Amino acid sequence: MLDLRSSKKRSLRPIWLDDKQDTVKIIDQRLLPHKLVIVDLKTVDDVITAIKDMYVRGAPLIGVTAAYGVYLCVLSLLKNPAGDDFIISECDRIKSTRPTAINLAWATDRVLKKVLSSTGIQGKILAARDEAGTITEEEVKNCRDIGIHGLEIIEKISRNKKNNTVNILTHCNAGWLACIEYGTATAPIYAAHEIGLDVHVWVDETRPLNQGARLTAWELGKRGVKHTIITDNAGGHLMQNGMVDIVIVGTDRTTYKGDVANKIGTYLKALAAKDNNIPFYVALPSSTFDWDTGTIKDMPIELRNPDEVRFVQGLDSDLIKSVLIAPKESPAANFAFDVTPSRLVTGFITERGICNAADISKLFPEKI
Repeated sequence: MLDLRSSKKRSLRPIWLDDKQDTVKIIDQRLLPHKLVIVDLKTVDDVITAIKDMYVRGAPLIGVTAAYGVYLCVLSLLKNPAGDDFIISECDRIKSTRPTAINLAWATDRVLKKVLSSTGIQGKILAARDEAGTITEEEVKNCRDIGIHGLEIIEKISRNKKNNTVNILTHCNAGWLACIEYGTATAPIYAAHEIGLDVHVWVDETRPLNQGARLTAWELGKRGVKHTIITDNAGGHLMQNGMVDIVIVGTDRTTYKGDVANKIGTYLKALAAKDNNIPFYVALPSSTFDWDTGTIKDMPIELRNPDEVRFVQGLDSDLIKSVLIAPKESPAANFAFDVTPSRLVTGFITERGICNAADISKLFPEKI
């Protein structure tokens, strides 16, 4: 079995628990790639701010952050004793921060269930800490397994191309920064790179917050994976000209029937891939499936601050600055996600294997 934990493995995760200080530490991803800043989360309010303002982002990481948010809530009872109603109320606040990412509610509810079934403050604290840690390690394993299964697809393309470069297009950031380790969309890429396959990644800049240009490119560069940053609207051109072999993206929520909510612009990539007969894969752990929602119409789409569209952030000398790029008087709309219908998805790369939309329930029969 392929071991992704090579000597090139990162030494840092985007979130970890500091038991000595009773804090949760995160990388502030708003400042990458120009500055690596570690932020302490000490309260539920800190967690809510980190999720809402995108210090952390990516479905698995949002879920893990929420899980540790429940732990911090219960830990606060040592100084301000309160009952289960308070814990439930705080969990509701955590779950309300970002509506589209399904892992947020899933992880919060999972830890809450453990807490409510435990007795005494110390018992609840231990239950919350252990469950948050369990969720973290499960997501790491899920991403590792996604990489192993997805590698098969890249290996097949490489063989068909007689070991010439496999060109992969991705959108937004679905790497270790979003998923604790390995990533979802990037896990097969890292796996292919580790065994010496010749891979190259087209990195969509991913406006408005440029998670591709800032984060995916930074990750790939650190791992020595060949990559090129492109403007979001270049993908179709590349596909038309035979410069893309496969598209792999992540997702923030996917229905059990296979409709995919992901960073705005994903739908357009799927349409272009379909028109050019290029396989379009979605990589995700089972925690990112919405087992209750079956239709696109029921998918909540987050509408974020329009200033994220009107302004762009970058490095000016040694200072990170935000610059207005639109007319001062012009309004803007900032839809954070779009939905790609299942008919445009070639397959789903999960921790249990690869399937099409019709077979999701067969791969996870216990969920339906």
